[in-house]
Amino acid sequence: MMRTGHHLAEKSYSMDNLSVYNSACMSYPYTLPPLAYAYNALDPHIDEQTMRLHHDKHHQAYIDNANKIVEKHPELQTRTLVEIMTDFDRLPADIRKVLRGPGGGHLNHSLFWDYLAPQSSGEPQGKLAQSIKKTFDGFVQFKEQFNRAAVSCSGSGWAWLWLTPRGGLEIGATANQDTPLSKGNLPILGLDVWEHAYYLKYHNRRPDYVMHWWQVVNWKKAEEQFEATTG
Repeated sequence: MMRTGHHLAEKSYSMDNLSVYNSACMSYPYTLPPLAYAYNALDPHIDEQTMRLHHDKHHQAYIDNANKIVEKHPELQTRTLVEIMTDFDRLPADIRKVLRGPGGGHLNHSLFWDYLAPQSSGEPQGKLAQSIKKTFDGFVQFKEQFNRAAVSCSGSGWAWLWLTPRGGLEIGATANQDTPLSKGNLPILGLDVWEHAYYLKYHNRRPDYVMHWWQVVNWKKAEEQFEATTG
């Protein structure tokens, strides 16, 4: 069983849980994960130009910078980025300072693409649906709380549904490219609210972007991550 940072002390997660976040792109040298759908597949909710710039340019920049940093630290090259960011507080301060943004950016965006789907089911099913209903008094109430977290996130950041170290669902936000894993929270669903994620189509109308995002949520992926991290 992997021992992680002190934020996870309340509940010790094994790599069997965390493996749901791992993929080939999480191993050094880090690579850009391909999209599972066409760039224009999310139209009219997220436009093709935004997807191309967001995926091919913004995400790639995080990867390039993370690779440059880890290239200078061979002791990190045998660990996946998921392991590194989960144990982030135990890294030397100089590495934390420079890897925080690029590492979190690669990890967050790799999750984000999978949280999108051209044909959304509209609502979660199974255990995740039951847990959301129980925790937030219904799916409508959950959406309202998530919307508030996304719209009120100051500046650049992310809105999340995550599993806390105690095993409960919680809505939260992270600034910039901070990843929930660094604080012991396991992502179930995440929304990028940096302006680069929506400005070409929605300009300064973040609430409109958030509203349209619900139409392309990949609930199947969220359900898989919930099942894997609670099973």
